[in-house]
Amino acid sequence: MKAWQDKIRSVVPYTPGEQPNRQNMIKLNTNENPYPPAPGVRQALDSFDEDRLRLYPDPTAGLLVNTLADYYGVGKDQVFVGVGSDDVLAVAFMTFFNSDKPIFFPDITYSFYPVWADLFRVPYEKKALTEDFAIRPEDYYPANGGVIFPNPNAPTSRYEELSVIEDILEHNQDVIVIVDEAYIDFAGESALKLLERYENLLVVQTFSKSRSMAGMRIGFAIGHPDLIRAMNDVKYSFNSYTMNQTALVLGAEAVKDEVYFKECVNKIINTRERAKAEFSSLGFTYPEPGANFIFVTHPEYPAQELFAALRAQDIYVRYFNQPRIDNYLRVTIGTDEQMTALFNFLREYMR
Repeated sequence: MKAWQDKIRSVVPYTPGEQPNRQNMIKLNTNENPYPPAPGVRQALDSFDEDRLRLYPDPTAGLLVNTLADYYGVGKDQVFVGVGSDDVLAVAFMTFFNSDKPIFFPDITYSFYPVWADLFRVPYEKKALTEDFAIRPEDYYPANGGVIFPNPNAPTSRYEELSVIEDILEHNQDVIVIVDEAYIDFAGESALKLLERYENLLVVQTFSKSRSMAGMRIGFAIGHPDLIRAMNDVKYSFNSYTMNQTALVLGAEAVKDEVYFKECVNKIINTRERAKAEFSSLGFTYPEPGANFIFVTHPEYPAQELFAALRAQDIYVRYFNQPRIDNYLRVTIGTDEQMTALFNFLREYMR
């Protein structure tokens, strides 16, 4: 070993979903929205003043922050934006999880959480979900350095009612509780409803799923002004210009068209309901989905074999070789045509 090598920080990195680029493929592995962004996004892109690209963007991201504040009915001092919700969550980890006590998150969850915890030297404990992948609020009662969990959960797609979240908040008022709502628009009520009662709650969302803008990398958090101020202090300490000019303009346009937004979300939910029936008819089981994907398993066909067979036909779904979930596939809801192709193949393969 060279003398300097033991000074390098070593972490096990997050493994993102495969990004194939093949003609006529059916890509159902990374929970992207199958429909284009709102028409106003295209119009803004076509008329974008390229001279703006030589100028630094607004470090406060005022255009997007104000648009989000108006849409969600909160103060602009309650909104933080970043380069995808991953960026927002990483800043939140740096800002709020600084105790000697471990932070808590589920054992089956977004796999970036332990990566950030290791990177930022944050102690953590995983809390086991029930057999049907539910959170047990009482597991989060002991003293801790903070709590984070997705709702709906990833990769299970299970949605927890606000009563579960409020139970956790009531027992953790001395730490920050982060609810990661990347998929909330496909589920039930958002924890945003609880912000007026809990100053220690931070709700994080993204443009990548319901707003069809995964390629633009836009995420945001909403919380008490003190929390947002602290996050901005951390952001400004290492990168003032996190949001580029294009993302600010296009992100604002995506928020403005609520009619189109709801139409796309409803199309995906309707397709998801049809997909549930198709999976059930083929003998698959799954937790009740609250996201734009379904987490399926079959008693006779191993998930890893199905994954390989689908991949050989250029149908891409997500397989996790991890304890408790290594016989499940996460299947993104695509267009009706894409889902039909998926089920036609499965019926042929399993007959």
